[in-house]
Amino acid sequence: MKITFFNDWRLGVLKGDDRIVDVSAVVAGIAPRAPHDVINTVIADWVTFKGQIAELVAKEAGVPLSSVQLRAPLPRPINVTCMAVNYMEDGARKEPAPINTFMKSPLSIIGQGESMVLPDIPATVFEGEAEIALVIGKKATNVKAADAMSYIFGYMNFIDGSARGVQPAAQSFYQMKSRDTFAPIGPWIVTADEIPDPHKLQVRLWNNGVLKQNYNTSDMAHKIPRCIEFVSSIHTLVPGDIIALGTNHRGLHAFQDGDQIELEVEGGLGRLKIAVKDELKRSWVRETRLERESKGLDPIANQTGGKYLKT
Repeated sequence: MKITFFNDWRLGVLKGDDRIVDVSAVVAGIAPRAPHDVINTVIADWVTFKGQIAELVAKEAGVPLSSVQLRAPLPRPINVTCMAVNYMEDGARKEPAPINTFMKSPLSIIGQGESMVLPDIPATVFEGEAEIALVIGKKATNVKAADAMSYIFGYMNFIDGSARGVQPAAQSFYQMKSRDTFAPIGPWIVTADEIPDPHKLQVRLWNNGVLKQNYNTSDMAHKIPRCIEFVSSIHTLVPGDIIALGTNHRGLHAFQDGDQIELEVEGGLGRLKIAVKDELKRSWVRETRLERESKGLDPIANQTGGKYLKT
């Protein structure tokens, strides 16, 4: 099942490829709570809601997907945890990096058709990392890897916005990752039963129609069970929490004003479309990290114009 919000935060389920059914009537008893309370309650009590929602979707024709405004499927999760350096980079890494995570502010979440806004700070470059994220389905504390997959409600597209080079370096992850709008997600959550193997999915990101990132989740260094085991050993996870599973960095490149970004992960996760806005109209070279490395250059794109340009 593919679940999201649309229009004025109506809960919807995709029917086929191009229609959406309003299932708000099923969750009417949860109202008038906020949208994040609604979806987190549905996830936590999925055993109760699943049959009712499926029955309503079977009866209703729905409306064309093109006629609605999709919203972030998880508008304000409690925890947004991201795996750091979690890919083998197509063999460029000889062994996995030590397992590590960082957190993003829940207020960094945006959804389909919204904009990642680049802040007025002296960052070296702004990038967006194409990722698959999992959604936690039940309370998870000190979960063993062998049991971890049973804690997953579903999967969705995730873009990890990053402001590289912020200073002081000792505070870089907080400043780099938790900016408002720096966590685009969606356009929907695909329930785990529809994804036979999340470790065999192609991840693709286009910038202005040009394919930039193109990798498979089989390249993941620390697999999903280990990620859940690690994160849940540090803090409890609750229904609706997100774990973003990292990226292959070779296709990373500068995001800049006017860019139209599209991310698609196999398995029916849909195509997440966002824009990039920068009031300062700064510019960077368009090459990916891999393209720059192949030329013997610093893989981080250099700024070519605008405020904070180093001369």
